[in-house]
Order: sequence, then structure tokens, then C-alpha cells
Amino acid sequence: MTALTLGVLILLLGLTMLAAWVWQFEAILLLVPGSPAMAINTAICFCLTGAGLVFSVHTGGSARLIAFLLFSLAAAMSGVRLIELTFVGRQPQIIEHFLAAIVADQAFFARVGGGMALNTAVILFFSNLSLALTPPEQRGKARIFEELVGYVVSGLGIAALAGYALHAEHIYRWGNNIGMAVQTAGGVLMLGSAMLVRSWWLQPAHYGGMPVWLPATICLVGLLVDLYTPLGVANGMIYVPLILTSLWFSSRTAPFNLAFVCSILILLGFLAIDRHGGTYGYEAMNRAITVAMLWLVAGFVFSFQRKSDSLDAERIRFDAVTRNTPNAIIALDPKGTISLFNPAAERMFGYSAAEAIGQSVHMLLPEVYHAGLDTYFQQYLRASEEHAAGTTSSISGLRRNGDTFPLDVSLSAFRTGPIVTFVAILRDISLRVAQETQLRTMVGQLQAYTADLERSNTDLDEFAYIASHDLKEPLRGMHNHSRFLLEDYEKVLDEDGVRRLNRIVRLSQRMEKLVNDLLYFSRIGRQQLAIKRTDVHAIVKDVVATMDLYLEERQATVLIEEPLPEVVCDALRLTEVYRNLITNAVKYNDKMQPVVTIGHVERFADAQGRSARDVYFVRDNGKGIPLEFHEDIFRIFKRLEKTQDSDDGTGAGLTFVRKIIGRHEGDVWLESEVGRGTTFYFTLGHTRESQHAAT
Repeated sequence: MTALTLGVLILLLGLTMLAAWVWQFEAILLLVPGSPAMAINTAICFCLTGAGLVFSVHTGGSARLIAFLLFSLAAAMSGVRLIELTFVGRQPQIIEHFLAAIVADQAFFARVGGGMALNTAVILFFSNLSLALTPPEQRGKARIFEELVGYVVSGLGIAALAGYALHAEHIYRWGNNIGMAVQTAGGVLMLGSAMLVRSWWLQPAHYGGMPVWLPATICLVGLLVDLYTPLGVANGMIYVPLILTSLWFSSRTAPFNLAFVCSILILLGFLAIDRHGGTYGYEAMNRAITVAMLWLVAGFVFSFQRKSDSLDAERIRFDAVTRNTPNAIIALDPKGTISLFNPAAERMFGYSAAEAIGQSVHMLLPEVYHAGLDTYFQQYLRASEEHAAGTTSSISGLRRNGDTFPLDVSLSAFRTGPIVTFVAILRDISLRVAQETQLRTMVGQLQAYTADLERSNTDLDEFAYIASHDLKEPLRGMHNHSRFLLEDYEKVLDEDGVRRLNRIVRLSQRMEKLVNDLLYFSRIGRQQLAIKRTDVHAIVKDVVATMDLYLEERQATVLIEEPLPEVVCDALRLTEVYRNLITNAVKYNDKMQPVVTIGHVERFADAQGRSARDVYFVRDNGKGIPLEFHEDIFRIFKRLEKTQDSDDGTGAGLTFVRKIIGRHEGDVWLESEVGRGTTFYFTLGHTRESQHAAT
């Protein structure tokens, strides 16, 4: 909005001066008696420049094109005047006479006179060239160039106005050339201000809120001092504040841009006055030293800005971390006064940052921890920086409502010169403590249950051993006395009595077998395993060889699939496993020629998703086992088929198999199809990996 207003004012200034030429308002043209009048081409250039500024602030493509054409035309008119002044002379030339013939009376033009001054031509040419070559859509160096020109133009405009105020003609007149009119000086000041405002409007990120009048005033004061002070070093110091104004801008190139502006102003101040004699070289060297000093200051400012930007970036990152971390972060001084209280700390303790900052950290801790914290601060201050390390511990915190809760706190310190700052990072571990307490309770209960189970199993094994051992003696007595009765009183007893005594003999024999099996089962759980590397193939062949007569009587065939790998186990117990499985496979087989297959698979998987490694199996072609009995068959003394044959067994064989395999940390299961046979699988040292996972 400010750039648009200045553009309108520049346009009105140009139109006013053109109207004064057309209607011969000499008082407007010669506003200051004895001063030069604004030339017609100068007024036209102001009209073109002002209109161009008005169009340049609009975003439409047509408006941008019109602005470019207007700036270009103004730069061309002022450029032609520069060529005339350079190669022809300082009096009004072709452009002025041509325009005067069109818009003004010749006699009035001859009496008032006027022509575009050298400084006016330079200002209008470079300012319009900058505006034409830096359209609003361009960024970066184009905006920097426009801003530099704006600083120089503003300074020259203020300097010219000051020259009129101080009656210092050499300020607004360069050498013997035509001087700048007072109206032109005002227009130049507005033009420079418009260029600065336009540059800042297009790049707001590089504008730090610097008022336009401040750098322009510094330019004016510096130029005046330079004009009235012959030596260059002392007067050049006045430009240092102008370079320091770059601290208000976010652009890192701002100090060098302003140093360039100062160099131009120093050069103009040196060339504005004719200097002769032996002091010329001395003053030139002083001004060169001044320029070098200003660039050195610009370098210092640039270095300061770069470090400041780096610190700002670190501060922003630190602020983002402290605000977004779920842990409470509190900063303290050596007296325990809080200087930082992040949002997580506010949520944890119930205090706002405004309430906590400046207060003692004791307000956040139960009284029992106050002395220990003060001691830590004192120990750190007494220790060297190399030997002072952070600490991590678990303490209790105190909320605003008086509740205490467990905390994990990491307390560390760092030094910045003589200043020591302590940083505490706190984590609320209430949930973890509750879970640990629950876990300890569960572990204690589990240990108690385990001890009870182990004691119960031990008692059960001891009971089974003692009971079976103690039962054998009365069973032998019952068996022996029954046989004695049969031998001594068989002729006395009738047929029913003999049958009943034979029945007692058979039942006592069966009872003894049950007791023996119970005793063996107890020993399996109590005795240590003789673990060693065992050749399974040799064990199977030995079992088959010992059962050769039994297999021959049943017309059974045992097939051993090669190879059966070695395994670390108790060879005697593994022999018992294979003997029981082979015996059952033959005994409960309804085929005329039972076939038993023994083998091994490295990887097992079935349709239900069960999988295992290194699995041994015993397969038969018998009658099969219904699915509902797959677990019942492993219960001790449980038989699916009962006969009166005393040699039929006790039904403990598969119970022994599961017990032995369990002692080897293995597993046993079966697959069966009624009418087609059953396969028993078992592992040694590896349980099934998954009973429901896909293979």
C-alpha cells in the first residue's frame, strides 16, 4: 500500500510540473528563488516512473507489462540525457527543446530555462533500469539490486534537500553541471523510498521492521559530513551506523549491500567538490581507507549474523524438542531456582510455566529429597568440570494437588563461562512401577505354585514308589496261598471253587503287573537320565531283534527307513519307547500281516498347521484310533480294548512313552485314520514349534 501511495505522489508531482510548464506557472517551477527549475523531460520521467510503480504493485500480467514499458521509457529518456551531458554539454539539448516546442511557450522556456541535471539523469536512469529489470516475480539478487539503488537514491534525495536548506549548492549540483531542482530532490526522495518499500513488500522475510527514514537519514548525515570534512577517515565513521542497521534484516548479504551503498556515497561526496593541490592524493587515500574499514565492519556484522542465525536455529530446535518431548524438562540454577519448565512438566506436576519459573525446585519434590538435591548442587560446584558427571536415579515427585508419584530423573549440568545450569529430565514411571509390582507378585505366586507342584510331584512319586513296593508283599502272599490251596485241596474243592481260586491267581498276577508298572512309572520321574549321543538306528534294530519271536508269531513285518540320525538321549529309555510303540502297533492290528514302518523326517507339517523339526515316527497299518481317544490312550492303565487274557498288558505302555519323551523335553502326538492305521510322532529335545501356524 505504501509503494502504491508513493507511486501516486510521484505521478502527481510529474503532472503538476508539466501543468506548470503548459500554463506558465513560474512560481511553481521556481519554488526557491535562484534555484533551477525542474526540466520538462524530468517531469515526464516522474510521470512515467510514478505510473509504472502504480502498475507494478498489481498481479495481473498486463499490468506488469505496462509497468515494464513505462520504466523502460523513463530509463531511455534519462539515458539519452546522460549521453548528451557526456558528449555534448550541460546546456539544454535536443530532448528539452523538442519537448518545450510541444508543451511550453518558447519565450517562457527561454526565460525560465532548465534542463535535466547530471545527478538527476543518473538517478532516474539507474532507478528506472532497476525497476524495469526486477519484476515482482523475481527474487534473490534482483531484489538486492533494487534495494541497494533505493538506499542510494533516498540518500541523494535527502542530501539535495539538505543542500537547499543549508544553502550548500555543491550538494545538489555536481561540479559545473546544472543543479537539481528542489522539486526534483523531493521526487528523488519519494522514488528511493518507493523502491525500498517495494523491495521489502516483495521480500518480507528479509525485512526486519527497519523504518525507511533511519537508513536514509544516516545516508544524509554521512554525505553532509563527507562534504564538509576534507579528511576521509573521521567522516567515514558516520556510515558505520548505516551498516549496523543490517542487523534488523534477515538477509545475510544486507551488511555488504549497505557497505556498497556507503562506498557509493563516499565516492559521490569526494567527486562532488573540485579538489586541487597536494591534498588530493592524501584525501583520496583517506577515503579509500574509510571504504576498506566499512567493508571490514560489514564482514564483522556478517559473521555476527551468521553466528546469531546458527544460535537462533539451535534455539528453535531446542524449543521444539522441549515442547514436544513426552518427558518433563526442568532447568535450574545452583540455588535450585527453576528457569525452564516445558509443557510436559506442566502436565506432570500441575503447575503452569509462569507459576513454576522463578520458584524453588523443592516445590516439586517431597521434603525427604530436599537435602540430597542441595548436596548434589554443592558437590558439583566444588568438583572440576571434567569430574562432574550426570546422575540418574528413581525418586518421588510431588504434584500440585499433594499427590506423590514415582519418577525416573536424569540430572546433569553444563557450564557457560561462570554460569552453571542444571537440567533435569523426568519421566513418570507410575505405570511401570505398578506393572513391576504386579509382576513381582505374579512371579512370587508362580514360584510358590512351582514349589508346591514340585513338592506334590515328589510326594506323589514317593507315594507311588512306597505304595507299589509295600503292595507287592501282600500280593505275593495272596498269589502263593491261592496256589497252595489249589495244589493241596484241588480234589476236595468242587469245580466252582477251583475256578474261583484260579481266578484269584490270575487277578493277583495282574495286580502285581499293575504295581510293577506303577513302580516303573515312578522311577521314570525320579531317576536321572543317562544322556549321551545315541545311534537310533542301532537301537531300533536291537529292539526288532529282541522281538523277533513275537513278530514271527504275529506274522508282522518291521520296516526301517534309512537313515535314522543320531540323537543325544538316554538310550535305555529310548529303547523302551520303541518297544512299546512297536508292541502296540502289532498287538492292536486287525490285518493278517501287520506292517510297522519306522522312520525320521527333518521337517514335519500337517494340514492343521502343526510343524516341528527332527521328528521320529512309528507307523502301522492297523485298525486306527478314533480322534476322540487320541488323549485317553496316554492315560495310565487306560485301554481301549479289554480282554481276559492275563498277558494282555496293563495299558501303561503309552503313558511310559509320554513320560520318557517328556523327560527328554520332547513331545509325542499321533495321526490316525480308522481302518487304515496310526502313526505316532515324537521329538527329542524339541517341542512342536507351532500348533496353529502355517508352514
